Amino acid sequence: MRLPFVKMHGLGNDFIVLDGVRQNITLSSEQIRFLADRHFGIGCDQLLLVEPTHNPNALFRYRIFNADGSEVEQCGNGARCFARFVRDEGLTEASTIPVETAAGIIVLHIESDGQVRVNMGEPRLDPADIPFIAPGIATERCLDYALEVQGTTHLISAVSMGNPHAVLQVEDLDRAPVNELGSQIENHPYFPKRTNVGFMQVLSKDHIRLRVFERGAGETLACGTGACAAVVVGRLHGWLDERVRVDLPGGQLNIQWPGEGQPVMMTGPASRVFSGHIDL
Repeated sequence: MRLPFVKMHGLGNDFIVLDGVRQNITLSSEQIRFLADRHFGIGCDQLLLVEPTHNPNALFRYRIFNADGSEVEQCGNGARCFARFVRDEGLTEASTIPVETAAGIIVLHIESDGQVRVNMGEPRLDPADIPFIAPGIATERCLDYALEVQGTTHLISAVSMGNPHAVLQVEDLDRAPVNELGSQIENHPYFPKRTNVGFMQVLSKDHIRLRVFERGAGETLACGTGACAAVVVGRLHGWLDERVRVDLPGGQLNIQWPGEGQPVMMTGPASRVFSGHIDL
């Protein structure tokens, strides 16, 4: 099979984007892992598939696959690339684009300057909705959980932005054990569907630094849902204001969250790198 693709990135979080509207695409986990391989395939953190939707409230179906072949519910940086892709490929002329995801409907807005603003929906904080299981720690929602990892207790906050996140506050982001501790928390038994792990350094009420170890991909240069989750956690603790600049290794996102009962808004760039064909 000869497969056309577009390579895109959102602040260095990179994607293979496939048009499943004008062609029928079915990929195995093995094929996705091959495409994501940076030595033998194209290389990406996630593969994004644009499909038709049967939901009358959406224009497209948005599917996300991690580099390890697993399908996940949500990806914020991918959502911005998705919006640019469907416009650039002539699949829609709309500037406001509702899309169906495994986590529900999200709405993408293409701004006049080319940036993409995404309504990421309301954060979910109840453990059952994340999902997060903490026997003996908390049976109801709370802000902080004591998580034991290889004999050491770490204080985390758990939140879902359509996908699960554990957020830790750190004093020095450059020294944070992102890869080692991130991998351990990702696969912790209290997260039955695994989790993304964010390490947040608060610089001021409107400015944080963030590194994210993503489920199924490892540390990435940027994570949109991770930035949203970090701001939600910071707001609930009283550390942050409504509008926050989030500096990630790949660049900057702007996150706005008025508070509980309101959706999180994320604004940032999406870039097309190249297009081509690959034989499967």
